[in-house]
Parts: sequence; C-alpha cells; structure tokens
Amino acid sequence: MSKRVLVIEDEEDNRRIVRDLLTSVGYEIIEAVTGPEGVTAAATHVLDLILMDIQLPGLDGYGATRQIKANPALRHIPIIAVTSYALSGDDVKAFEAGCNGYVSKPFSPRALLAKIREYLP
Repeated sequence: MSKRVLVIEDEEDNRRIVRDLLTSVGYEIIEAVTGPEGVTAAATHVLDLILMDIQLPGLDGYGATRQIKANPALRHIPIIAVTSYALSGDDVKAFEAGCNGYVSKPFSPRALLAKIREYLP
C-alpha cells in the first residue's frame, strides 16, 4: 500500500513540483491550500506524513501544526516544515510548533525525498 502524504501549500507551482516528485516515487498525495483546509484534511484522511508550508492564508503553518498536534488522534503523524522562512531561528520556531523536520525552499528534490524517507522508510 502506498504512503499517503498531505501537502499543505498555497502556491500552485510549489504544489505541482512536490506532487510530481512524490507521485513519481509512488506516494499518494492529498493537497490543501490554506491552514484551515490542511487541519481539516489531516482530520479526515488517514495520513502517513504532512508537508507543511509556513506562510499560508487563513492560519499559518505554525498554527496549523499546533492544531494538528493538539489532536490525540493526529499527533503521531510526522510533519515536515517546507518553507522559504530560512532565517536563523525559523527552524526552531517550526520545531517548537510541533514539526518533526524542516526543509528550506528552494529545496533539492533529492534532499526533500531524503528527509521524507527519514519518516517513511
């Protein structure tokens, strides 16, 4: 059975890049465009991993991560922040919000897959 990944990303080009990359290696992708949509999708689908943009409309990735991790039924799902927020300390903020991993944009496809495979061997 293929692994299911929720991609929460507001930029269509970024979603397409991640979609193409992950489907090419056999992952099933679910997409959400806003923070609230991502929280709802996390609660309504059985997921193996979440890729979370930080700068999102409606609710930023930090808030969406906190809401997902506050739900006992969802807190086990690994969340990797994939963001252009790459200043010193932004990774710490992501980890404090509950993210398990952090990848800065622009990312190398190989680096993103390697990070995903840390959680989905």
